Amino acid sequence: MPVNITEKQLNAWVAEAEDGYNVDALKKRGRGRPGRGPEASQVVTVRLTPEELESLDRIAAEKHLSRSEMMRQAITALTAAEGGGIRHQARHQ
Repeated sequence: MPVNITEKQLNAWVAEAEDGYNVDALKKRGRGRPGRGPEASQVVTVRLTPEELESLDRIAAEKHLSRSEMMRQAITALTAAEGGGIRHQARHQ
């Protein structure tokens, strides 16, 4: 799909390239979602029945949480109850 670029935009890009880039600033920019902590998080797939998913979503909505945050809180509560507590860092929405 062709994109129309104005002469003004092209000149701005040329000037920016000629001035050089701050490589350190570019390296600091991360991709994807913001991290939840100093280490990378793992994505885990979980299979739920429609009823389980409906219950999860209902409770998450009542608490104004995302589905993922609700699951993290449930896992944290379970592991704390079992004596294997997890340090939980909530992500603000």
